[in-house]
Amino acid sequence: MDELKNRKTTRLKGADYNRNQAVFLTICTKERRCILSRIVGTGVLDGPQIELTKYGQIADKYINQLNDFYDDLSVESYVIMPNHIHIILWVKGIDNGPSRTPVPTVQNSIPSRFVSTFKRFCNKEYGTNIWQYRSNDHIIRNRQDYDEHLRYIYENPMRWYYDELYTEE
Repeated sequence: MDELKNRKTTRLKGADYNRNQAVFLTICTKERRCILSRIVGTGVLDGPQIELTKYGQIADKYINQLNDFYDDLSVESYVIMPNHIHIILWVKGIDNGPSRTPVPTVQNSIPSRFVSTFKRFCNKEYGTNIWQYRSNDHIIRNRQDYDEHLRYIYENPMRWYYDELYTEE
């Protein structure tokens, strides 16, 4: 448990995660187990395809349900890879001045609430926890940054075998 207390935050220091902005999230499976999908096809003529497993189908269901459930966010784009998920969330926060909540903690930022609820709903249906303790986030800074992350999501299946999260299983 001490190891959890000593972990460094991955959050941008001083950033308000509840403001009107896009956030790129990466949620990984525990031990990077390839249980969410398979990348099939050669990609020579049509590009590789993602074939969701039962775990991936459940994750897909909750990404879409939570998108409809939360008024303060929308899922802009996502991809369910074999051992991780990338999501671009649009946080519908306050544009002028700081948000109503304090500088975000894991408990009170809109993206963190989304990730926590998503994992909890999935795990309940799975009957076990399949997710890493943490997720990674990146506040998208401008249109170019947004386009690069959107392209990354779209091209991720084509680059799977070169991905830093790639493992053979």
